[in-house]
Amino acid sequence: MLVASAGFILNDSMVKFVSQELPLGQIVFMRGLFACVLIGTVAWVIGALSRPGVLLHPAVLLRATSETFASVFYLAALAHLPIANATAILQALPLMIVAASALFLGEHVGWRRWGAVLVGFCGVLLIVRPGFAGFAIWSLSAIVGVTCMSARDLVTRAIPAEVKTFAAAFASVLMTTFLLGPAMAPFEEWVVPTPGLLALLAGAAVFMMVGFVFIIIAVRTGDMVVVAPFRYSIVIWAICIGYLVWGDVPDWPTLIGIAILISTGIYAFLRERALAARGAS
Repeated sequence: MLVASAGFILNDSMVKFVSQELPLGQIVFMRGLFACVLIGTVAWVIGALSRPGVLLHPAVLLRATSETFASVFYLAALAHLPIANATAILQALPLMIVAASALFLGEHVGWRRWGAVLVGFCGVLLIVRPGFAGFAIWSLSAIVGVTCMSARDLVTRAIPAEVKTFAAAFASVLMTTFLLGPAMAPFEEWVVPTPGLLALLAGAAVFMMVGFVFIIIAVRTGDMVVVAPFRYSIVIWAICIGYLVWGDVPDWPTLIGIAILISTGIYAFLRERALAARGAS
């Protein structure tokens, strides 16, 4: 999980750095081409694409659509916000999934987890601070992106077991690359990237792949009670990289909001595990 978190934040960092030179649609398209080759190759080797028709399953297509919208909103925010702030807002995802599961899937969520969700969202408010000088429309864009990610994760539960993980991931990458990138092209001025920018985009795709592979390994082979909290190490990575590369230092309200989000996220997860264990016994 530590390696996965490092992979994801290095991917985000490279995308943010490249966004200073290239428009968002071009970044999504070019990074997506590299990612399609990497993920598609792995999916083919492990046999995930032995039945290409599974890519057209309604749940797979809906997941890919959610991923596409999540990419445009979150990457737009990432390009304009300090990387620590954008990454911190992303940590609201587990809490959003808890709330959405109760509201849309009818899952039972007790008052303790609802309390964790509400306190966690207060942490988000401390980070984005609507109505104050620290607020930007890009903070709202990050929240919309995370909301789309929660929809993506909920839809993932409806994907049949015969659709392998890498097949669903490949479908999402394909749609994001060949739908989102060209759709944004008429509204942007694409430029010829330098070899350095191409190397960064290729590196971003590689690190995205590293994050994806290692998080699968962590989830499938590790004890989730031990593994899950380490996903929040991405915030530490983000704060360090933000300071070293861009000189960003989170202020105290942001740090307090981050601490609240992480604490409530871990509590909600541990509470869910405790309830699951009680039900099993």
